[in-house]
Amino acid sequence: MLSISFQYISLDSDVAFLRIKQEEYAIPYYPFAFFIHVFASIFVLPAGFTQFSNRIQKRYTNWHRNVGKLYIFTIMFFAAPSGLILGIHANGGWSSQLAFCLLAVGWFYFTWMALVKIKAKDWQAHRDFMYRSFALTLSAITLRAWKYVIVAIFHPRPMDTYRIIAWLGWVLNLVIAEIIIYRLHQRQTK
Repeated sequence: MLSISFQYISLDSDVAFLRIKQEEYAIPYYPFAFFIHVFASIFVLPAGFTQFSNRIQKRYTNWHRNVGKLYIFTIMFFAAPSGLILGIHANGGWSSQLAFCLLAVGWFYFTWMALVKIKAKDWQAHRDFMYRSFALTLSAITLRAWKYVIVAIFHPRPMDTYRIIAWLGWVLNLVIAEIIIYRLHQRQTK
């Protein structure tokens, strides 16, 4: 993901994905939203990966708290709002647009609820919402992984692939998060 983000460091419109988004790039707010979204991932993904370690949570409580604040702040003020703007302009028509807009709204909501629950000292609900939030954060990776799998196996047209991964990239992640949450609750009740 870092290499994908760094290819946009020049802020040039003739790079990778932006080559097919020239019409949108001409909209004054689109480049701003695009670059914010891309560069926010540099902080959000690594920050999220560290938040689920029991060792870090117990041994480095302040570090866990500060990285968690960075994760929440970056998603709520940069990544999710810019993702919503990109979702409105997604390739693939209304189906992809709906998928990416729901992803952005869900990402904001789950992250916001994680913040609400930690402020209320509801540790379990905070953890559950963080699992959901991070499942949506991981869509940046799973979306690309599914693209390769689907193209390698089925060879669909590019826009058909895009429509499929727009949903598959995050819905399956959320299902897996819910299974993990369910199992954690089952263990706690035994």
